[in-house]
Amino acid sequence: MWLREDLLKSIWHAFTALDVDQRGKVSKSQLKVLSHSLCTVMKVPHDPITLEEHFKDDDKGPLSNQGYMPYLNRFILDKVQEDFDVLEFNKMCWTLCHKKNVCTDNLLISNGDAFKIWCIFNFLSEDKYPLVILTEEVEYFLQKLTEAMASGWSEEDLSDAKIQLRRRRWLTVWEMIQLVGTGAFSKGMDQQSLSMGINEVFQELILDVLKQGYMMKKGHKRKNWTERWFVLRPTSMSYYVREDLVEMKGHITLDQNCSVESLPDKETKKCLFIIKCPGKSFEISASDKKKKLEWIQAIQSCIQLLRLGLPSPHREARLRRRQLRQRQREEEDELAERMKQLQAANDSNQMQLDAMRKKMEVVAADAATEQEKRMKSELDLHVRFRLDLEREKMVRQQMEEQVAQKSSELEQYLQRVREMEDMYRQLEEALEDERQAKQDEEAMRKLQARLLEEEAARRAELERLHLQQKRALCQTQAEKRELVAERLAKERELQAAAVHLERVEVERHGALHKYEEVSRNLERAANKTKKWKDQVAKHEGLVRLIQPGHKGPQRVTNWGPASVTDVELELRKKFWQESKSHQAQSP
Repeated sequence: MWLREDLLKSIWHAFTALDVDQRGKVSKSQLKVLSHSLCTVMKVPHDPITLEEHFKDDDKGPLSNQGYMPYLNRFILDKVQEDFDVLEFNKMCWTLCHKKNVCTDNLLISNGDAFKIWCIFNFLSEDKYPLVILTEEVEYFLQKLTEAMASGWSEEDLSDAKIQLRRRRWLTVWEMIQLVGTGAFSKGMDQQSLSMGINEVFQELILDVLKQGYMMKKGHKRKNWTERWFVLRPTSMSYYVREDLVEMKGHITLDQNCSVESLPDKETKKCLFIIKCPGKSFEISASDKKKKLEWIQAIQSCIQLLRLGLPSPHREARLRRRQLRQRQREEEDELAERMKQLQAANDSNQMQLDAMRKKMEVVAADAATEQEKRMKSELDLHVRFRLDLEREKMVRQQMEEQVAQKSSELEQYLQRVREMEDMYRQLEEALEDERQAKQDEEAMRKLQARLLEEEAARRAELERLHLQQKRALCQTQAEKRELVAERLAKERELQAAAVHLERVEVERHGALHKYEEVSRNLERAANKTKKWKDQVAKHEGLVRLIQPGHKGPQRVTNWGPASVTDVELELRKKFWQESKSHQAQSP
């Protein structure tokens, strides 16, 4: 089972290799050769005329990857069936790109091993172009490789490789081949062990080989036991004559209806189990109980994945690793955003603290100034007191009679000092009240912000009510049809109202006499205020054109003489009833 993203990665390498000038564009002749090679390997009919017609507007120069991609998807990849050899397809793309980018002469790996690393890179790389592989995936590959070489993930052996990986967050395919080929992570390993490890990882990740090994199989016709090399994949289990996979002797297709069971040991064979498929069963003997249990668990895992409709374990593990990295990136972005918010809040708090510190410095400076003034005044007062005392000593004999007066003056001075001290304490209390007022102002600001948020919530509620009113208006459309039926009923009520109108006509004659009396009063008032009446009639539309009318008695309403006669009223009523009945019949 192949995916289009995996095929596009291999084609991207081939397209990039054809870009000799590294401008992101390839000539049309080279694209024709590439398209023909792709069609041949993928078993798709190649039509060169289609290529010419698709790029008929691009005759001025080479084509970019974006220009070639629609043709590739429409005329090649959309027509591909699943019966072509994906490995042969990858080898063709590898042939086009490896000679330009890598040379295996100075490396510990062969060209075939480099091709396998290239395929593993395409499997583990991100689905973004240009293709790169993250260092986490490189470490995962190196761990699988060292485990396949039976050396384990040793921190000492992999120290140099880890140092190189920490310098960069990602590697290209050629850097990854260079890293593996130089043996920086596999100190003390020979070339053969490295090649066998690469081959095992390649079979596991690319060829979806979940397990392989020699076991004995019972024949269906001769019932004899023959040793075969079994290869387990997510949807099948093949067995070959030898482990070189050249001569395949059979194929077991696994599906959700298959099952695997353990069998009791026989005299001649031990460690038996059976694979039951629809229409056919296979008896197999493992070399020991441990291998038997491993094979049974591996086959059961494949059947369980098929029942759940999940992809191969390695593709599922790759998807989980990508999802984990995506969650980690999202958490890092969220943490960075939170740190920015905290930094902004910290800056704001720091600014507020600076502002408060400046205010406190101003207050302290004012207090120091006041203290200096007070001390100066006290010093002046003490100097004055000293001069007064000296003067008193000098003139004590002359001013003995004034001792009492001077004593009272001294008491007044001391009272002033106490008053100044009281004023200083009051000033400190006023400053404390000012700070408290600022704190109250900040609390009120927060309260106003909360009220604004509640106002926004109420506004959202009003918008929701507005939407409900709109829906209610839609419901009134349905109620309109009900009102049509009610209108017919009201027309019948109108006929009854006509009878009531006749009774009102009798009452109208009684009101006519009252109206005539009021009219005479209005005529007298009109003679006095003729100018005012003309202006009101002009703006309010009370002036009626006098035209010849019916000579019968004029209809009088509650507001005065009517503008129509009884005959005209009956004609209008008849016309209104006809229009109403016509509207009721039109729907």
